[in-house]
Amino acid sequence: MSTLALAAIVAPATIVAVLGWVSLRQWEASAELLFREQARDMASMAAEKVEMMLRHSEDAFLERLGAALGETGPDARALDALLGQAPLVGRLYLVDRRGRLAYPPAGPRAEDAVVLARARAEAAPGLWERGGRRELVHEDQAWLVALLRARAGEPLLVVLSRDPEAVRREILETTLGGLESPTILAVLDSHDRPVYSRVPLGDARRLLAVGFREGLPTWRLAVYQRPGFSPRQAVRRQVAVFMAAFVVLLAVILAGIVATWRLMRRETEMARLKSDFVANVSHDLKTPLSVIRMFGETLEMGRVADEGRRREYYRVITRESERLSRLIDNVLDFSRIEGGRRVYDKAQTAVEPLVRDTLDAFAYPLAQQGFKVEVDVAADLPEVVLDADAVGQALANLVDNAIKYAGERRVLRVEARAAEGGLLLAVADQGIGIPPEEQARIFEKFYRVGRSETQGRRGSGVGLALVKHVAEAHGGRVRVESRPGEGSRFTLWLPRAGDA
Repeated sequence: MSTLALAAIVAPATIVAVLGWVSLRQWEASAELLFREQARDMASMAAEKVEMMLRHSEDAFLERLGAALGETGPDARALDALLGQAPLVGRLYLVDRRGRLAYPPAGPRAEDAVVLARARAEAAPGLWERGGRRELVHEDQAWLVALLRARAGEPLLVVLSRDPEAVRREILETTLGGLESPTILAVLDSHDRPVYSRVPLGDARRLLAVGFREGLPTWRLAVYQRPGFSPRQAVRRQVAVFMAAFVVLLAVILAGIVATWRLMRRETEMARLKSDFVANVSHDLKTPLSVIRMFGETLEMGRVADEGRRREYYRVITRESERLSRLIDNVLDFSRIEGGRRVYDKAQTAVEPLVRDTLDAFAYPLAQQGFKVEVDVAADLPEVVLDADAVGQALANLVDNAIKYAGERRVLRVEARAAEGGLLLAVADQGIGIPPEEQARIFEKFYRVGRSETQGRRGSGVGLALVKHVAEAHGGRVRVESRPGEGSRFTLWLPRAGDA
């Protein structure tokens, strides 16, 4: 039944897991493609924004330059002051239509002569007539070539370079620094060296790169992917979460099945133990009653003429009555404990009389079965706060167990002494002992050791459970030390103040 129930749960769960896995793999591929498209769109938009801002800055400079040329012409001092206010411009040259350098007066740098020559050569007649602008690239550096008119209306060819550091600071940081994205945007030069990135690239992986259409023709805007932030990894994390949730769900289902099975098994075992308990109690009640009735009827019919035998019969009746009383007390106490009605009346109690009275109740069976009894009660033992009836009953149950499972070596030792700030009561025998695997369960209600040498010994199965409850109700504990074939030692420890 349990196997079928498990299969009915696991099979659909497995089908759902497989379908979910296939769907998640398709989702992984789609997410990767979508992410790349979105990254490309974002890079294109960012590049356009950079170009627009750079174009706006250059137009503003050209407008100021044109105004200055219209007022003073190519005046060196005015142009030097204008350059000081334009950090984006690295170097500036002005060339007239006849190819003469109008600015700077000191002449061009040696490395810029080629650029100026190319600018003059590539300036078509239409540029001188209609004006305009174009980009010129020389040795990985972009130059802007534009046409302006001086004060007298003479056209001047403007050739200027951009300061890379100023472009990075004024344009790139302003435009790209505020963008929020799980990816990293970086500007690379013609040798793929980072010119700008908002955060260090580190181990980031480059996804794609787009070029700038104008303004920065040798630079590219690249999109980098942070480690652990790829769509594939995100989907895999989702897969891991899904699988973990599925495994947890399956584990919960399996745990529920196992718990239900164990509960049913436990209930079945408990029902069996209760049935055994009723049978054992019935037998234990019937045996002393039969003995009392038999000896009572014999005495009543006057068949025992000898006074000594009559006294023996009286002792048997008394012993079986006490045995019957202990059994009834155990059953009643167990019923009260189960119903939560057991109340303990604690008071200052002398320990030595309690031990002696308990052993006196077993004097006849101990003597009849040939037990050697050793009693060791500390002489200076103070009074202890406890319920004398409950502790006496617990001690009686331990003594009764020692007699019942004595074996061939009939030795009983009872100790009482102060230990660990409380009272220690110990009952030891040299009987058949208890297997280690059974010792943890002997204090459970209805439980009896399931060995062949114990099957002929009747018992209710609640005696040791009552001992444990009495100990814990007094704030103490009970433990057992035993080895098969060498006997057992039960130790009952109670705090001196009797606090639970």
